[in-house]
Amino acid sequence: MELVYGKELNKALFPEGSAFCPGCMHSTINKIIGEVLTENGWIEDTIMVMPIGCACNTIRYMDVDMVRSLHGRAAAVATGVKRIRKDKIVLTYQGDGDAAAIGGLETFYAANRGEPFTAIVVNNQIYGMTGGQMSPCTLVGQESTTGERLSMHAGYPVKCAEMIGQLEAVGFAGRFAVHTPKHILQTKAAIKKAIDLQINENKYSFIEILSACPVNWHIKPEDGPKTIEERVLQVFPLGVYKDATKEV
Repeated sequence: MELVYGKELNKALFPEGSAFCPGCMHSTINKIIGEVLTENGWIEDTIMVMPIGCACNTIRYMDVDMVRSLHGRAAAVATGVKRIRKDKIVLTYQGDGDAAAIGGLETFYAANRGEPFTAIVVNNQIYGMTGGQMSPCTLVGQESTTGERLSMHAGYPVKCAEMIGQLEAVGFAGRFAVHTPKHILQTKAAIKKAIDLQINENKYSFIEILSACPVNWHIKPEDGPKTIEERVLQVFPLGVYKDATKEV
């Protein structure tokens, strides 16, 4: 076993330089997913379903089997993969635009059916790769390339974790963050729990992770964590919204 500072080397990641923008937290999320897969010996047993968008850059870094999907169809593809390969750990890795907008129905109905895969959705409240357009999670008053979000015209930000958490067939649903070391550890524990539920109880889980997009938020990269703490958490509170393991 190869060790780095007393810990097993993250074997799920290729040694590549980051293609994510400065201050983007996808790289941190990639790292902790890789740590979970490495530490539990799950690399060879995992298939990740990748969408269109910033999340698809993960293909450059994760040394696991992957399947590409059309924009928004990751949940539908993951359903097919898991039904054929029941022996595999199946993860989707999506942005909020992919999972909640064009893929909203796929996400909702896969969860409602309790398809036994794990959905990891990175919520940066914007369409990142395609140009900074408004997403279902864009904050009220937030500027985008398709205009400012005004509730009278575009409604309010969609609370994905809360919505999915209300569905009977869901095993685990929660919202987490990676803007501080404490929150990184909490997110890592949630990802492990979700995969454990998939393996041991054949359960669907939804892990929403708050992230920064400094380029499309028009802020400095170093201001991402502060913006999440002061603005984003006021709209998207962290917490577990469904945990079937605690039900009697």
